[in-house]
Amino acid sequence: MKHYRVVLWILALAGLGADQASKYSVFAWLTRADDHAYWVFKATPHTGFALETRYTKEPVEASNFVPHVNQGALFGMGRDYETQANWAFALISLLAAAAIVYWSFRPGTSGDLWVCVALGLILGGTLGNLYDRVVFNGVRDFLHWNYIFDWPVFNIADSCLVCGACLLLLQAFGKQPATTDDKEQVVASRAAVTSAQKV
Repeated sequence: MKHYRVVLWILALAGLGADQASKYSVFAWLTRADDHAYWVFKATPHTGFALETRYTKEPVEASNFVPHVNQGALFGMGRDYETQANWAFALISLLAAAAIVYWSFRPGTSGDLWVCVALGLILGGTLGNLYDRVVFNGVRDFLHWNYIFDWPVFNIADSCLVCGACLLLLQAFGKQPATTDDKEQVVASRAAVTSAQKV
C-alpha cells in the first residue's frame, strides 16, 4: 500500500511558504503606492482583480507604518471584537492544526492521496494565518476581486483553506471505499466466473 503522508507535509510547507512570501513581498512592494492598489481590469475605475494593501501608523505620532490587518475570520467575521477575536481564532487555528496532524497519522489516511492533498492545503493555510495572528495581531489580506461582484479581501492562506475544504467535501460525497463484505463479494464473483470458464 502506498503512503502519501509526505505529500501532506510538502503541501503544508509549500502553502505556508507561498503565503508568507506573498504577504511580505506585496506589502513591501506597495508600501509607498499612492492608493495601495494595482488593478488588472480597468473597464471602469477600481473594477477588477487587485493587489491591495493598507497601512496604519503605530504609534500615531511615529512615521513607521505597519500592515492593517483583519483581526476576524473569513469575510471579516468577529473583527468588531478586535484583539479578543484575533486570539480566539488563533486558538482555533492551533487546535485545527493539531487535529490535522493527528488525523494524518490515523490508519488509512496516509493511503488516500486526495485526503492527504486536502489536509496539506488546509494545514498550510491554517499555519500561514496563525503566524500572522501571533506576529501581527491579525491576518494580512491583499487580494481583492471586484469584477461583477465584490469579494472580501483575502490571501494565499485563505485560498489554500478553501481549496482543501472543497476537496474534503468532494471526498465525503464521492465514491466510498469498498467495505470488507463488498471486497469478499467481488472475490467470490471472480472465483465463480473463473470456475464457469473452466467448465
